[in-house]
Amino acid sequence: MPWLALASIAFALGLAAFLSQVALTESLALQASIVAALLRACAVFLIAVQVASSTLRELNDKALERMLSLPLSRSTQYLGRLAGFALCGVALAAACAAPLLLWAPAGTVALWALSLACESALVAAAALFFSMTLAQLVPAIAATAGLYVLGRSMAAIQSIAGGPLAEASLPHEMARWALDAVALLLPRLEAVTRTAWLLYGPPDAGAYAAALAGLVVYTGVLIAAGLFDFHRRNL
Repeated sequence: MPWLALASIAFALGLAAFLSQVALTESLALQASIVAALLRACAVFLIAVQVASSTLRELNDKALERMLSLPLSRSTQYLGRLAGFALCGVALAAACAAPLLLWAPAGTVALWALSLACESALVAAAALFFSMTLAQLVPAIAATAGLYVLGRSMAAIQSIAGGPLAEASLPHEMARWALDAVALLLPRLEAVTRTAWLLYGPPDAGAYAAALAGLVVYTGVLIAAGLFDFHRRNL
C-alpha cells in the first residue's frame, strides 16, 4: 500500500502541474480542488482494498482460525485488527494531506486531514464488516464502495428529487420518501472532508464537530454489527 499511496500522490501532483499550464483563470483553486478530490478518493479506495484483501487472505489461509486458538476474546481480536487498519488510515490521511500545504494554510489542511482520517476509519470498519460477512473480495469491495458513494451522493440525490422541477405526483412523493428513508441509514459523508474548506477557509466549529461526531457514531454502528456477526460465526 505505501507504494500505491506514493504513486497516487505523484499522479495528483503531476495532474496539478498539468492543470497549472492549461487553466486560464483561478488555476490555484482548480489545482487544489482536483488534487484534494483525487487524493481523498485514492485514500478511501486504498484503505478499503487493503482491509478487504488482508482480511480475506487470513480467512483463506486459516490464519484467523489459528488466532482464535489464542487466549484472546473475539472482541479483542476484532477490535485490534480494526485499530491497526484505522492507524493505517490515519497515516494515509496524513500523507495525502501533506501536498495540499502547497495551496492551503496548515490549520485548514490539518482539519481536512483529521476529517479524512475519521472517514478512512469508517471505511475500514465497513470493509472489515463486509469482508467478514461476505467472505469474498469483489463483493466486499463493491459493498464498501456502494456505501461510500451513496453516503457521498445521497444529499445531492435528495436535492434533485425535491427540486422545483420535480413532478408533483404520488409516485414521485413515494420515491422521495423512500430516498429519505435510505438516507437515514447512510453516513453523512457529503459534510466531511470538503474541498471547499481548502478554498474558502475552515468550516464552522459546530458544523465540523457535528460532522465528525456523525462519522464516529456510524463507525460505532459498523463495529457493533461486525462484532455481532463475528461472535455468531463458527470458524
